[in-house]
Amino acid sequence: MICVVAGLFVADFIWFGYLPLQRRLTALNRAKAAQDRLIVKATLQRQQLPVLEEQLQQLQTLVADFEANVPTQRSLGVFLQQIANLMSEHNLSEQVVTPGKEIKADGLSCIPVGMQCTGRLVQIFEFYKRLQGLDRLVRIEQVRLTNDTDFSGQVSMQTKAFIYYRPQVGSNRELSLVSGKT
Repeated sequence: MICVVAGLFVADFIWFGYLPLQRRLTALNRAKAAQDRLIVKATLQRQQLPVLEEQLQQLQTLVADFEANVPTQRSLGVFLQQIANLMSEHNLSEQVVTPGKEIKADGLSCIPVGMQCTGRLVQIFEFYKRLQGLDRLVRIEQVRLTNDTDFSGQVSMQTKAFIYYRPQVGSNRELSLVSGKT
């Protein structure tokens, strides 16, 4: 009888004491290992933080340049005058600068501009360099250079470019359209 009672105590201890504690200990060891992995991962990510901060600063610089180069006003006349002045500075002849129909997208508008002129290749390249240096974003879509028929060194240039601007939110015209007045 004593052996049976002792056997029951041992079985009770194993089934209701030892085995549940072992399962709990295993679960705690797994949780501790997961926390250790998380700490190592956080430490590695913390080491990457200065690199990410530097990338963020570079992106903010790019965005600032973008906003500075994409004005909130249309200023088409000013831009066309700048193009004409650049062409004149580089002694390009037969100047034609024609704006196209405005294209609107989400928060950004663009105006196609056709440019034509004639001059020496060096003069045309200098014109493009100066065009690139303008304080306004200009995207050159198409360039066609045609040599003259008698090969005198004169080149005809035809370019299709786009200029961009950000429409002002809440301008007077938009407000009058919303209220029903034109």
